[in-house]
Amino acid sequence: MTAGKDLSPPPLMQEPEERLFSADGLRSALAALLARIRGGDLGSLPVIVGLVVIWAVFQALNPVFLSSPNLVNLTMQCAAIGTIALGIVLVLLVGEIDLSVGSVSGLAAAILAVGFVQLQWNLVLALIAAIAAGALVGLLYGFLYTRFGLPSFVITLAGLLGFLGLQLWILGDTGSIGLPFDSWIVEFAQQWYLPAWASYIVAGLTAAAYAWILLRRARQRAAANLVSQSYLEIGVRSGALVAFLLVAAWYLNLSRGVGVMFLFFLVLVVIVNFALTRTRWGRAVYAVGGSVDASRRAGIRVDRIYISVFMLCSTLAAVGGVLAAARLASANQSSGTGDVNLNAIAAAVIGGASLFGGRGTAFAALLGIFVIQSISSGLTLLNLDSSVIFMITGVVLVLAVTVDSLSRRKRAAAGRA
Repeated sequence: MTAGKDLSPPPLMQEPEERLFSADGLRSALAALLARIRGGDLGSLPVIVGLVVIWAVFQALNPVFLSSPNLVNLTMQCAAIGTIALGIVLVLLVGEIDLSVGSVSGLAAAILAVGFVQLQWNLVLALIAAIAAGALVGLLYGFLYTRFGLPSFVITLAGLLGFLGLQLWILGDTGSIGLPFDSWIVEFAQQWYLPAWASYIVAGLTAAAYAWILLRRARQRAAANLVSQSYLEIGVRSGALVAFLLVAAWYLNLSRGVGVMFLFFLVLVVIVNFALTRTRWGRAVYAVGGSVDASRRAGIRVDRIYISVFMLCSTLAAVGGVLAAARLASANQSSGTGDVNLNAIAAAVIGGASLFGGRGTAFAALLGIFVIQSISSGLTLLNLDSSVIFMITGVVLVLAVTVDSLSRRKRAAAGRA
């Protein structure tokens, strides 16, 4: 009865190990990527393309832009505000906003400087006090939001004003307090760079960890008889990553090398990304951002998610303020003011975090702050006024939100179809 029929199992019915060795995995991955793009799920692609265009334009206008010394400066400038933007990504994921991250960062810088320099606290104690202040601010926001239902816009706008005043009160009449250049926190932000050999080891270990995560996930999916990445695709992805990291480390090592403060920022991004993608808390954050009612029906403690997100946002703002103060070796009345707020929020949105909630990754902060600082660095090298920097950054922000809105609309249309 079955003569002449092909009884070979379909691809999904192959043995798990056979699917992992299959060369069709790479073609399937490319097809899935194209399908996501056609469906409006652009991911980080627009940001990466935009960053490449920005770098190409500024390099054509000024050959110094992509020089190793300038890129080292660029990476170090990204660390402080990028850390603040990382917290903004978290509140955006639940569909809220924090307008006070600049003031919270300035408050943390003031606490660090007054505690360490004027009150002669131990530096570690001063750091703990500064960061703890940020966590308490987030706890207050979460309490007001969940207990009284106040809009996050109003709460954090009040915080912007109130904590700026508290910062000025803490600094007192001095207005500016310098941090000792021989303190390890200032050396950490200004002078500590990885030796060349250490940067290559970090690059190799990072790529190896990435490959191990992909391999572990592929084996789990294959064991569950689900579509999984093949060894070929994992090898291509891991090889591309290690090549990029090694070349980047080599090029930065032509100058001062990879800054320890920038590496610290990257570690924070990886930790937050792990928490968002590999923990129950992270899945709950995305769920709340997608639908609060559905999350409650699923048994998620929504109030706890909001409180945790506000606390992490303010804590990361405090860490960013400490890094900024250490980078400048001082805390003053302008710490956390100016364009700190705007750049942190703009970096999160430009990097791909959706204003509508439920979409974005921790790497949005990394990509977005590179765009912001690249524009600032490039225009500064061209000796253009700061007004031009603000205008161009505003245009880029509008374009990022437009892309997000259009892709969201396209995904909704595809879902209805």
